[in-house]
Amino acid sequence: MKKSILLIVMAFFTLPFSSLAQEEFPSELWHEGKLVLLSGDVLRGKIKYNLDNDAIQINVDSRINTYSARKILYFEIFDETVDRYRQFYALPYRIRPNYKVPLLFEVLYENTLTLLCREAIVQENIPQFNYYYGSRYSTRLRLVYEYYFLDKDGEIVKYTQKKEDLYTILTKNQDELEKYIKKNSLRYDRQRDLVRITAYYNSLLNS
Repeated sequence: MKKSILLIVMAFFTLPFSSLAQEEFPSELWHEGKLVLLSGDVLRGKIKYNLDNDAIQINVDSRINTYSARKILYFEIFDETVDRYRQFYALPYRIRPNYKVPLLFEVLYENTLTLLCREAIVQENIPQFNYYYGSRYSTRLRLVYEYYFLDKDGEIVKYTQKKEDLYTILTKNQDELEKYIKKNSLRYDRQRDLVRITAYYNSLLNS
């Protein structure tokens, strides 16, 4: 028995250290959903989104069509990986002074100040130790999020996920907001906490 276990362990540690097992990410899957175009047309079918290219594919009756953000009003999917509906809008984003382009944003919380999100898949190196070869690196893919705030005038501001940046965007009722964050042990870079922070901030604005 000991010999068998030893052989298994040695076989594992002599495997190539090229990559780790990868999970499937939401943007790589097809989701049941609805697409509303700027033309007013409504399409229902399987949707796959690509935020790198700001485009989606939709499969309706085994026919696949691709639409860029310039033609999209919004789309909604049911994401089985998180067991909930998700909504994305094509919104004008300022990429340089006096020039905006439509990009796809997920709406996490909508109110006077709206919390938006864009996701991306990034590759990172993970240090590994091999008994025979010493320290080496494996690669893996990881899902990351970028957050934005949309104000009532339609301006979208990117949020760096740092405390000081949050308060340059959420400029009102900061004492009350800071007490709420501290009392509930909320983080400035975690999605569910950002939703709670944004909801509370809006309650202060609208009270």
